[in-house]
Amino acid sequence: MELFEVIRRGYAAGETIQGLSKKHGVHRRMVRQAIGNAIPPERKAVVREAPRLGTVMAQIERMLASDLQAPRKQRHTAHRIWMRLRKEHPEYPVGEATVRRYVRERKRELGLSGREVFVPQSYELGQEAQVDWFEAMAIMGGEARKLQFFAMRSMGSGDAFHRAYPHATRQALLEAHEHALAYFGGVFKTLRYDNMTSVVKKILRGYQRVETDRIIAFRSHWGYRSEYCNPASGHEKGGVEGELGWFRRNWLVPVPEASVLDALNQHILDACLENRSRTILDRSMTIGQASELEREHLSPLAEEGFPIDELLYPLLVDSKGRVKVKTNWYSTPLWPGQRVTAMVAPLSVEIMHDNKVAARHTRCYGRGHQILDLEHYLDVLDKKPGAMAGSTPLQQWRQAGRWPACLDAIWRELEQRHGKGNGTREMISLVRAGSIDGWDKLIAAVKETLRLGISDAAAVLHLLRMPDPEQRHQYAVALAEELLPFERPMPVMDEYDLLLANTTGGIQ
Repeated sequence: MELFEVIRRGYAAGETIQGLSKKHGVHRRMVRQAIGNAIPPERKAVVREAPRLGTVMAQIERMLASDLQAPRKQRHTAHRIWMRLRKEHPEYPVGEATVRRYVRERKRELGLSGREVFVPQSYELGQEAQVDWFEAMAIMGGEARKLQFFAMRSMGSGDAFHRAYPHATRQALLEAHEHALAYFGGVFKTLRYDNMTSVVKKILRGYQRVETDRIIAFRSHWGYRSEYCNPASGHEKGGVEGELGWFRRNWLVPVPEASVLDALNQHILDACLENRSRTILDRSMTIGQASELEREHLSPLAEEGFPIDELLYPLLVDSKGRVKVKTNWYSTPLWPGQRVTAMVAPLSVEIMHDNKVAARHTRCYGRGHQILDLEHYLDVLDKKPGAMAGSTPLQQWRQAGRWPACLDAIWRELEQRHGKGNGTREMISLVRAGSIDGWDKLIAAVKETLRLGISDAAAVLHLLRMPDPEQRHQYAVALAEELLPFERPMPVMDEYDLLLANTTGGIQ
């Protein structure tokens, strides 16, 4: 640009074209271009030959042609093509950058490029919310675990709700919906999903779907309309896709730590509430202010919740006191052969018999596992005390930390005093007392008994059921208040002393 300016000034001062050409070392054609226009013409791109690429171009075309029929996530990347060329055709060395440039251009021409143009969308308040799951790591009780996080985002206000579950089951999905709708304070007109199997049984033409019976009943109960994205088209619910990425980067980094899942979900709920103070780009109010306005446009919540738990009936108790629920075995205190009902929730499993809860367990999502509670086998162990030491329920209690060393110590003392069989029965009576009066109290009573050097189950039960000093003081105060209405003044005996006086006025 500066050269053109100097040439034009020289020509205006009277210099010739040939003189300017020699002076500036350029061709006369460029001098004429500068005189004709102050802006230099665009340079033509030089098409360079690629002799090395030409030897493998046919192989690259063959790989890209196969990608037209391959799943989207299993197509060749430019790096993968280059690696294959190095391995399959080492006699034709070619640079990775050269391969990348050629593959980028050919993918765009063949329509294999993942880049698309999207149209921004606008939503009315209360019009639509989008739902999705995403995975993230959390440290639970000191152990790293992969959890499934539920996300529902309002497209009108930008407010979002998140909740963590061990697995993305149908019960977890429905329960998370109810928590989310309570968080938003109402029901949206439309909820948009991808084609998750817990909601969709079959994908038909276009946007038509065959939905599961549970989601149809759930949708009818809460009164909203469901819509679904095309397969492999996550951009059709880009609001929640962007939200879960934002939430993961801002609230799950560093990796959150919690003792139990409830504590983690409380942390997540606090994060959602704090997020309401944020203002989304190009909006004039905070998320919280928009969410308050949106509540007026939401449908009211249902008076009662939807029965989320899955009922399984009939189930039989086997000879080991277990009931098979889905793919795992759960213990019960019932006798073999009885028919029971299982209520399967996202985090728990309840065994019902005669409309009463016979057993309650934490739900296991593995396959072929046994979840056994030692308390369910106490009646059997009373008759078979020799089976207790090697029992699987006791082993599981040890692994879970529910059977501390002090219980083994008092067990050994009882066996030495009463013999192996009777000593184990005494130990079973202590376990039974702990299930009634409290496991922590039993452990404290056992430790105190061992400290005193006593090896007697009766002493443990005495310490277990003996009130502590504060409780004894409370009992004494309560007893005094209870007896206060019956309290009478002490009698005055002065009048009776006159009967003892003699005639002379003295006292005999």
